[in-house]
Amino acid sequence: MVEIADRHRILMLDGYGKGLVVERETPEVREGYVLVRTRASMFSQGTQLRSAFRLREKPQPETEPRPLGYQCAGDIVAVGEGVEHRQVGQRVACMSGGERYPGVGAYHADYVVVAVNLTEPIPDGVSYAEAASAHLGATAMHAIRRAELQLCEDVLVVGLGVMGQFATRFARMSGTRVVGWDLLARRREAAELGGAGLTVDPSAEDPVAPTREFTLGRGLDCAIIAFGGESDEAFRQVVDCMKVSPDTHQMGRIVIVGGFTFSHQWAAALGNLDVRSAARTGPGFLDPEYETGASYPPVFVQWSTQRNLHECLRLMDEGRLDVSEFTSHVFAMSDAPEAIDTIVEHTEETVGVVLDHDR
Repeated sequence: MVEIADRHRILMLDGYGKGLVVERETPEVREGYVLVRTRASMFSQGTQLRSAFRLREKPQPETEPRPLGYQCAGDIVAVGEGVEHRQVGQRVACMSGGERYPGVGAYHADYVVVAVNLTEPIPDGVSYAEAASAHLGATAMHAIRRAELQLCEDVLVVGLGVMGQFATRFARMSGTRVVGWDLLARRREAAELGGAGLTVDPSAEDPVAPTREFTLGRGLDCAIIAFGGESDEAFRQVVDCMKVSPDTHQMGRIVIVGGFTFSHQWAAALGNLDVRSAARTGPGFLDPEYETGASYPPVFVQWSTQRNLHECLRLMDEGRLDVSEFTSHVFAMSDAPEAIDTIVEHTEETVGVVLDHDR
């Protein structure tokens, strides 16, 4: 019998953009779900903390604090009715999906209730801190599949946060040559550790010329935009780096995986570029029946959400994917508000930020 605490810590974000660690009753496991004692969780600095940046500029004191987080790793301490392929004591990576119940999700919390198919066993050679990144890893893996990369292609990754770090490494594993753009030196250095052959600071120089030179003048085959926000200029620069056919049409693929917004004329102004959206972690995400235990036929749906989670962890275990290369900080869960402060106030120092829930 595993001992389960009656109360646990959870990280909240208030209307001033500040973090609060509060105590709550430990949630109960549900049918199709597992209860996990969290050992580590990782921040997504874009989707999770974009509101923290905004609220610090324009506070909303009346806003109720809300829980943060959607990826973590820990030990299963209880399984719900109908769960057959998970056991108490298993180490698992967890991600959030279409939460339909209050308090359910892979939060920055000491205990989380997660749908069974949004968990994946952690190999013995992978730490909790590494496995806690698997949601963003699976999202980047799905984006790479949407890019349909081929051996020896030239690929650009724009935005080298955690998502861009994963995308850089997966693109290299696909046999491509990679150039990365980011404003922050710490993130460019991490991308170079992961195999980027060139990194560029778009605020220091026009990135188009060095990128085209990197491709030996051929232009890019593919670009992956892995940051959020609005930037017509960034999109135009990406377009200017793409291949151009003899009849002056741009060619290639642009995959958008971040919450990116742009305004650009289509048709003749974009040539014959394919602009593709890459949503979430793959098939199954937000399907209630899939998340709670149903399966898709693998012969028809090869790269499901759970398969992408599995492959991310497998690559870590094989030593082909080193999350430590872009893990810049580890904070104790008790110091989680300081972690948010560091990300917001010293963004230039951060890439992957992990919370250790044993402290």
